[in-house]
Amino acid sequence: MPVENVQFVNASGASLSGRLQLPEAGQPRACALFAHCFTCTKNIRAARTISDALCAEGFAVLRFDFAGLGQSEGEFADTNFSSNVSDLVAAADYLAREWSAPELLIGHSLGGTAVLEAAHSIDSARAVATIGSPSRASHVTHLFDMYRQEIETTGEATVSLAGRPFVIRRQFLDDLEKSALPDSLRSLRKALLVFHSPIDDTVGVDNAGEIFAAAMHPKSFISLDKADHLLSRDEDARYVASVLASWAHKYIADTGDAKKTGSASAVPAARDGETLAITRAGGFRTDINASGHVLVADEPASVGGTEAGPTPYDLLSASLAACTSMTLQMYARHKKIDLEAATVSVAHDRIHADDCADCETTGNAKLDRFTRTVRLTGNLSEEQRGRMLEIADRCPVHRTLHSEVVVETRAEEPGAET
Repeated sequence: MPVENVQFVNASGASLSGRLQLPEAGQPRACALFAHCFTCTKNIRAARTISDALCAEGFAVLRFDFAGLGQSEGEFADTNFSSNVSDLVAAADYLAREWSAPELLIGHSLGGTAVLEAAHSIDSARAVATIGSPSRASHVTHLFDMYRQEIETTGEATVSLAGRPFVIRRQFLDDLEKSALPDSLRSLRKALLVFHSPIDDTVGVDNAGEIFAAAMHPKSFISLDKADHLLSRDEDARYVASVLASWAHKYIADTGDAKKTGSASAVPAARDGETLAITRAGGFRTDINASGHVLVADEPASVGGTEAGPTPYDLLSASLAACTSMTLQMYARHKKIDLEAATVSVAHDRIHADDCADCETTGNAKLDRFTRTVRLTGNLSEEQRGRMLEIADRCPVHRTLHSEVVVETRAEEPGAET
């Protein structure tokens, strides 16, 4: 599915790293904002799986690293629960500016607790979902019990969480106690869905009960039977996404307007007989409108792309392969040859002219080489197979590649629509 790497700045001026995941085809029905669990990153497996499934249901999903985590700037020791809430609001503001304001907020573990707090400041949000979330931000303080005396005495301590060291300062613990949850849920006034496993040994299911009891209707609870806290089984994460998407449809209108001018998936219509490609700042992802058919091209990650689609040379190879297989079927029908399928593969590379026995060019010049492999399925004689290979060389794209081609480039008048 198409993915854009995005950057936005939080209230402290730190650049936060995010990934905006888009549906494979068509415009998103709405945008969702996903908050990961405590000390995790945007790339945690459950977050990726849920995002994939939501995109399949037509949602665009932004997940990001909180300040001091993953690829985001900032020092973790300087962050706290309030700064995480602020980061969520900054992410929502980014979506509102560059894409479309989020209508669905999702949070996993402490990310869900932060989402419940941030939802009061994100007016666009119509629906909120939590997954294995504490009802109180202070729930995580038990992780630091053995370090509390050191934190109180020296002001900070290096704490091991999930096998990694994190510096926790006294301000972090103090900030957790300031959260108004769960009492503030009475004024949330947004649809709420609470997911929790009855066997969650990290955040007990009683937290879900407290969230549910404090919130006003409409509210729903889904029990994640046999799921662990991190939803490490893909089937559990997919189940969450499937139920979540079905539930959210009730509260989010399908307007098809989850895009803005300047977004990388807003593809203008091409003129009759033309193919339009548009590449915007920030990467190589290119949206294409070919006679009303929307395609995506990109470059490999190794050269700065996001691999959201084939490269331009992949598309050129695809044109040759498609034209060849069409031409072979057309010839077979005309000659009444029993051809069930024509499968054509094309590989592209560049070689030195001296290595090409059939080329007129010599010397150090490099030539583009397309290696085409044809597989014919059906009841064909050897003579028919040989003739079909000759016909392959007559496909229109093949002829275009071998003929003299003129490409004229002109500048469009300033102000003209694209």
